[in-house]
Amino acid sequence: MDPYRDVIKDKYKTCSATAIFYFIKELGYEGGISILRDYCHQLKKAQYQQPVIRVETAPDDVSQVDWKEDLVLYTREHRPITFSLFLYVLGYSRKKFLKLVFDRKQDTLFQCLIEAFQNTGGVPQRIYFDNMKTAVDHAKSSYRKVIWNSRLLNFSKAAGFIPQACRPFRPQTKGKVEALARTVDRIKVYNHEFQDEKALKNIVKQLETQLNHKISQATDQRPEDLWIKEKEYLQPYNPILLNSLVDHDLTRKVSNESMITYLGNKYSVPVKYIGQTVNVKVTDQKLMIYHASRLVRQHYLSDKKLNYHRDDMKEILGTTIFHDLDDDKLAEQVEINLRMFDQL
Repeated sequence: MDPYRDVIKDKYKTCSATAIFYFIKELGYEGGISILRDYCHQLKKAQYQQPVIRVETAPDDVSQVDWKEDLVLYTREHRPITFSLFLYVLGYSRKKFLKLVFDRKQDTLFQCLIEAFQNTGGVPQRIYFDNMKTAVDHAKSSYRKVIWNSRLLNFSKAAGFIPQACRPFRPQTKGKVEALARTVDRIKVYNHEFQDEKALKNIVKQLETQLNHKISQATDQRPEDLWIKEKEYLQPYNPILLNSLVDHDLTRKVSNESMITYLGNKYSVPVKYIGQTVNVKVTDQKLMIYHASRLVRQHYLSDKKLNYHRDDMKEILGTTIFHDLDDDKLAEQVEINLRMFDQL
């Protein structure tokens, strides 16, 4: 453990021993988790674990949804990234679906649910929501029934599930997702340890895989193994119908770089739209950018941080540092720059 003591000392105040264990394993640590826990115990002088009250469910019965909100982690270059995590847990298998998002709008919730259905193989009979504003108009209390948002009700009917509200102060109805919310604190160990948004998304997906392949204390089985049985009972759904209920139209202001930002990545537009507000429509795997109802640029959705259309790159370079190049030299420089950005 000696080579990793400095790393552990740097992380233990804000990260669990389990999170540190998986992190230093990636650095080459070959020891066990027990000795690491003992060392963290010595550093902290105390450990606290909160019990979770569980409700067991049938294979097709229920899932739970919540947000882990407004998290901030810093890249290696000390750039802050603010994000939220969508959390989805199937009740029987405890299979988890995690998604990193940059807002918690209702359409983002719908899109996350669609991806959760796709990832888990179908739709449960009931989904519990923790009184989130994008799902309910009036929260449930001891004297008032929940009033569901009309769009959420339409979406639930199309998908085939019944929305359920978690009762305030009743951990029985939201224990699984709250336990997951505590577990995802493991990503804090990567603070100052990742490059960009793409790397952070990969870390979240890596955590999801680890959780689904780890034996659950509640079931004494791996979620991935129980899910093989559970998915046979989940209901089919119509992704085209559900996607038609999601409003993918957005507005963005074009930056001085002649770029707009979508889900943390930048996409180019013609330079004449710098400073203008444009409409963004997302369909399938394409990002379409409109100005005054006219399509001005189209991109394929990408995990790359910077996405340039060849014509935009040529225009940007031709009006800045390479304005004195002839057309052939400028075209050559465009290709050099595009190859460079493809490697980022």
